[in-house]
Amino acid sequence: MESQNKKEEPDKLLRLRPLLIWLLILSGLLIWNGLNFWPKTPSKASITYSEFIEQLKTDNVKRVYIDEDKITGAFEIPIIWPRKSEEDQTASSPKTSFFSKQIEPAEYKEFSTVFPQEIGDSNLLPLLEKHGVTVEVKSISSNKFLTLILSWLPLALLFIFFIWMSSNIAGGRNGAFKFGRSRPRRYSGDESKITFDDVAGVEEAKAQLQQEVDFLRNPKKYHDIGARIPRGVLLMGPPGTGKTLLAKALAGEASVPFFSISASEFVEMFVGVGASRVRDLFKQAKESAPSILFIDELDAVARRRGAGMGTVNDEREQTLNQLLVAMDGFDEREEVIVLAATNRPDVLDPALLRPGRFDRQVVLGLPDLIGREEILKIHNKKLKLKSDVDIKLLARSTTGMSGADLANLCNEAAIVAARDNHSEVTKSDFEEALDNIRLGEKRQILLDQNQKRVIAFHEAGHALVAWFTPEADEVHKVTIIPRGQALGVTEQLPGREQYNYSLSYLVARLEVMLGGRTAEELALGEITTGAENDLVEATQLARRMVTRWGMGELGLIAFRADEEHPFLGYELAKGKDYSEETASSIDREVRRLLDESHQKAHNLLSTKRELLDKLASMLLEEETIGREELIKILGAHPRPGVLQKVKGTES
Repeated sequence: MESQNKKEEPDKLLRLRPLLIWLLILSGLLIWNGLNFWPKTPSKASITYSEFIEQLKTDNVKRVYIDEDKITGAFEIPIIWPRKSEEDQTASSPKTSFFSKQIEPAEYKEFSTVFPQEIGDSNLLPLLEKHGVTVEVKSISSNKFLTLILSWLPLALLFIFFIWMSSNIAGGRNGAFKFGRSRPRRYSGDESKITFDDVAGVEEAKAQLQQEVDFLRNPKKYHDIGARIPRGVLLMGPPGTGKTLLAKALAGEASVPFFSISASEFVEMFVGVGASRVRDLFKQAKESAPSILFIDELDAVARRRGAGMGTVNDEREQTLNQLLVAMDGFDEREEVIVLAATNRPDVLDPALLRPGRFDRQVVLGLPDLIGREEILKIHNKKLKLKSDVDIKLLARSTTGMSGADLANLCNEAAIVAARDNHSEVTKSDFEEALDNIRLGEKRQILLDQNQKRVIAFHEAGHALVAWFTPEADEVHKVTIIPRGQALGVTEQLPGREQYNYSLSYLVARLEVMLGGRTAEELALGEITTGAENDLVEATQLARRMVTRWGMGELGLIAFRADEEHPFLGYELAKGKDYSEETASSIDREVRRLLDESHQKAHNLLSTKRELLDKLASMLLEEETIGREELIKILGAHPRPGVLQKVKGTES
C-alpha cells in the first residue's frame, strides 16, 4: 500500500500542475489590471458631500440616483476636476501613472458621493425639489447579496472554466499514460460458480486439466519434489466445443483469481501498445499468484510470422514477440498458469508451441453420443420437460452438433413451447426447434400443383434410394414443406457413431445425393434446377475421395486440392504439387464416381417405380411423412446408419 500511495502522489501533482498554472495566469491578470497599465479617462468625479451641496445650490445638478449611502448623478454643465487656480495649474507638474503616462485634467459630466446616513440630512430632499432635480431612489427591499453575486459571477464562471479545462488536460494525460495498460476481466475464486460438473462431453480434456487444478491447490507438493508444472495449456477445437467454459471451470475448481482477455484487445493502431499490454497483463497475474491467465482467440495475435506474400503487421509481430518473452520469463516457482483457446491451431507460430511455453495442447472435439446426452441433461435442468421427451433419441438426432449448438437447441425448444402456449416443452417442440436450426423457419410460399409434384418426386427419390441401399443411413423423415432455402428435405437418422467412413458408405452417400435428380428423370421426363445443392455436395465428396483418401484409380496418393489455406499468398507461392495431366486424371475419376452412382440410383428407382409413385403421392397429400408411415409404405430398412441430411429442391 505504501508503494501504491507513493505512486499516486506524482499523479496528483501532475493533475494539479495545469490548475496552478491557470491560477497564476488569472492572478497576474488581476494584478496587471490593478496597476492601471492602460490609462483610463474616468467618467465620474468622486466629490465630497459638501461639494455636492455646493453644486446643487448653483443649479448645476441635473439628476441624482440615491442608493442607500451612495448618491450618483449628472451635472447640467460639465466641470473640470480637480478645481485649481491658474497659478496652481501652471506650477503643478502633470500627474503620472506607474508607467509615467501623463494624466490630463478631465471633463466630468457625472459625479458620485457618499450620503452621511449616520448624521442624516432632512433638508436634502426639499433642496433637491427646490432646484428641480430629478430624483431616483433604490428600493429598500433590494438584495445586496444578489448584487454581490452578479458582480462576481463573470469571474467565478471564468475560474470554473479554467478548472474544467485543467481537469480535461490532466485526464487526457492520465489516459495517455494508461493507453498501454491491459484491461482484463478479473474474477476471484469465489465469484466463479462454474466447475467441471457444469462441463460435459469433454471428459478427456477435464482429466488432463485436473493436474493443473491440483498444482494450483497444492503447489508446495510439486515444488518440494522438484517438479516443474506445465505453465502453458492450449485448448484447441472447433467453435462451440466449450473452450472458454472449460477455462472458467478450471478457475472455479482451483478457487484462484481468473484473468480473461481476448487476444484482439492487444493489437492497436500504434506500434508497441500491444507489447506494453502483454507486459502489464503478466505483471497483474504474477501479483495475484496463484492465478490463471486466459487468452481467448489466440490466433488473432499469434499467427505465423513471415508467411504469405502480403505486408508485415509490425504491431502484431511485436505483440507476439513480447508474448513469447513473457512466457519464457516465468520463474519455475511462480504459480501462474496461462490458458489459451483457438480454433485455428494450424496458423499459430511454431515458437509458441514449443515446450516451455505451451507445453500441453488439449484437443476438444465435437461430443459423441454419450457426450451429447450429458450436455442435453445439463441444459435441460432449467426446462420443464414433458414425459414424451427422449434425451437419448434427441442425442442420436444431433450428430455433429457442438455443445453450443445443443444449448441453443434447448433454448429454441423452450421458445417454441412458450410461443405455442405450452406449459411444458414437448417432443414436437424439440423436433421443430431442430428443423428451424438446421433448415430454417417454415416459408409461406405459394406453389402450384405442378411444382409440388416436382418436389415430391425429388424427395421421394432421395428417400427410396436411401431406404433400399444397405450401406446408407436410415431415413427418419421426408417433407416437402419449404424451409430456409430448401423446398423439401429428406432427413436420415443414425444408428451408431462413425469416425472412419468406408468406401461402400461414401458411395452410398453419392447414390442418395443423386437419387433426387434421377427420380425427376424417370417420373417427369425432364430435369430441373432443384438438384443444385445435391450436385455440388456430391462433386465435393467425390473429389475428396479421389484426392484425399485414395479411393480412385489413381492409387495411394494424396493431392493438395480443395483445401482451405490460412495463408492464401503463402500457398499460391508454392504452386500445385501435381501436373496438368494429373489434374485431368482427377477430373476423369470424379466424373466416373458420379456416373456410376447415378447409374446405380437409376437402376434401383427403375425397379421400385411403383413405390416411387406411391411415396410421391403420399407426400403430396400429407406433406410430411415420418418413420412409421415409411415402414408401412416401403417395409423395413435394411440397416441403420449415421445421421445425414440431404437438402432437396432449392429455391
